[in-house]
Amino acid sequence: MTNSVSGKGNSLDELVVIEIFGEEYRFRPDSQVENPEQVVQHLKRYIKESETLFQNKASDKNKIVILLLAAMNMCRDFDELKEKYSGLERETENRISSMLEKINKGFEENTSFNLV
Repeated sequence: MTNSVSGKGNSLDELVVIEIFGEEYRFRPDSQVENPEQVVQHLKRYIKESETLFQNKASDKNKIVILLLAAMNMCRDFDELKEKYSGLERETENRISSMLEKINKGFEENTSFNLV
Protein backbone atom coordinates (compact mmCIF):
# COMPACT_ATOMS: atom_id res chain seq x y z
CA MET A 1 0.00 0.00 0.00
CA THR A 2 1.29 3.41 -0.86
CA ASN A 3 -0.11 6.81 -0.38
CA SER A 4 0.62 10.33 -1.39
CA VAL A 5 -0.87 13.64 -0.56
CA SER A 6 -0.92 16.40 -3.09
CA GLY A 7 -2.20 19.92 -2.74
CA LYS A 8 -1.49 22.65 -0.24
CA GLY A 9 -1.83 22.39 3.51
CA ASN A 10 -5.32 21.53 4.57
CA SER A 11 -7.16 22.93 1.54
CA LEU A 12 -10.09 21.27 -0.14
CA ASP A 13 -7.86 20.75 -3.20
CA GLU A 14 -5.76 18.29 -1.21
CA LEU A 15 -5.97 14.76 -2.56
CA VAL A 16 -5.12 11.62 -0.61
CA VAL A 17 -4.10 8.64 -2.70
CA ILE A 18 -3.87 5.20 -1.11
CA GLU A 19 -3.19 1.85 -2.69
CA ILE A 20 -5.01 -1.08 -1.09
CA PHE A 21 -4.67 -4.63 -2.42
CA GLY A 22 -3.09 -3.33 -5.63
CA GLU A 23 -5.85 -0.82 -6.39
CA GLU A 24 -5.47 2.93 -6.08
CA TYR A 25 -8.10 5.06 -4.39
CA ARG A 26 -8.27 8.86 -4.21
CA PHE A 27 -10.00 10.87 -1.51
CA ARG A 28 -10.50 14.49 -0.64
CA PRO A 29 -10.15 14.68 3.13
CA ASP A 30 -12.65 16.51 5.27
CA SER A 31 -11.53 20.07 6.02
CA GLN A 32 -11.20 19.12 9.70
CA VAL A 33 -8.52 16.51 9.01
CA GLU A 34 -5.26 18.14 10.03
CA ASN A 35 -2.86 15.46 8.82
CA PRO A 36 -4.45 13.15 6.21
CA GLU A 37 -1.16 11.37 5.58
CA GLN A 38 -1.06 10.31 9.22
CA VAL A 39 -4.63 9.01 8.92
CA VAL A 40 -3.58 6.96 5.89
CA GLN A 41 -0.61 5.55 7.84
CA HIS A 42 -2.94 4.47 10.66
CA LEU A 43 -5.27 2.80 8.16
CA LYS A 44 -2.37 0.98 6.52
CA ARG A 45 -1.19 -0.27 9.93
CA TYR A 46 -4.64 -1.62 10.81
CA ILE A 47 -4.99 -3.33 7.42
CA LYS A 48 -1.51 -4.86 7.71
CA GLU A 49 -2.34 -6.20 11.19
CA SER A 50 -5.57 -7.70 9.85
CA GLU A 51 -3.80 -9.25 6.84
CA THR A 52 -1.49 -11.22 9.14
CA LEU A 53 -4.48 -13.33 10.20
CA PHE A 54 -4.82 -14.70 6.67
CA GLN A 55 -2.09 -17.08 5.51
CA ASN A 56 -3.37 -17.43 1.95
CA LYS A 57 -3.27 -14.79 -0.74
CA ALA A 58 -6.05 -12.29 -0.21
CA SER A 59 -9.06 -13.36 -2.27
CA ASP A 60 -11.85 -10.90 -2.98
CA LYS A 61 -13.81 -12.34 -0.05
CA ASN A 62 -10.77 -12.19 2.23
CA LYS A 63 -10.10 -8.59 1.21
CA ILE A 64 -13.53 -7.54 2.43
CA VAL A 65 -13.06 -9.48 5.67
CA ILE A 66 -9.61 -7.91 6.15
CA LEU A 67 -11.03 -4.40 5.64
CA LEU A 68 -13.97 -5.11 7.97
CA LEU A 69 -11.62 -6.47 10.63
CA ALA A 70 -9.39 -3.40 10.27
CA ALA A 71 -12.44 -1.13 10.59
CA MET A 72 -13.69 -3.00 13.67
CA ASN A 73 -10.26 -2.78 15.29
CA MET A 74 -10.09 0.94 14.57
CA CYS A 75 -13.56 1.43 16.09
CA ARG A 76 -12.58 -0.59 19.17
CA ASP A 77 -9.46 1.53 19.67
CA PHE A 78 -11.44 4.73 19.06
CA ASP A 79 -14.05 3.73 21.66
CA GLU A 80 -11.31 2.89 24.18
CA LEU A 81 -9.69 6.29 23.61
CA LYS A 82 -13.06 8.04 23.94
CA GLU A 83 -13.63 6.31 27.28
CA LYS A 84 -10.16 7.25 28.52
CA TYR A 85 -10.68 10.84 27.39
CA SER A 86 -14.07 11.03 29.11
CA GLY A 87 -12.55 9.67 32.31
CA LEU A 88 -9.70 12.15 32.14
CA GLU A 89 -12.15 14.97 31.48
CA ARG A 90 -14.29 13.96 34.50
CA GLU A 91 -11.20 13.67 36.70
CA THR A 92 -9.98 17.10 35.57
CA GLU A 93 -13.38 18.67 36.24
CA ASN A 94 -13.48 17.10 39.71
CA ARG A 95 -9.99 18.37 40.53
CA ILE A 96 -10.82 21.88 39.31
CA SER A 97 -14.04 21.91 41.35
CA SER A 98 -12.16 20.73 44.42
CA MET A 99 -9.50 23.41 43.96
CA LEU A 100 -12.14 26.12 43.50
CA GLU A 101 -13.89 24.97 46.68
CA LYS A 102 -10.61 25.20 48.59
CA ILE A 103 -9.88 28.64 47.14
CA ASN A 104 -13.40 29.83 47.99
CA LYS A 105 -13.07 28.46 51.51
CA GLY A 106 -9.78 30.31 51.92
CA PHE A 107 -11.33 33.55 50.65
CA GLU A 108 -14.38 33.08 52.88
CA GLU A 109 -12.14 32.77 55.89
CA ASN A 110 -10.21 35.92 54.94
CA THR A 111 -12.74 38.01 52.97
CA SER A 112 -16.30 38.01 51.75
CA PHE A 113 -15.19 37.43 48.11
CA ASN A 114 -16.22 34.19 46.30
CA LEU A 115 -15.06 32.68 43.02
CA VAL A 116 -17.63 31.06 40.74
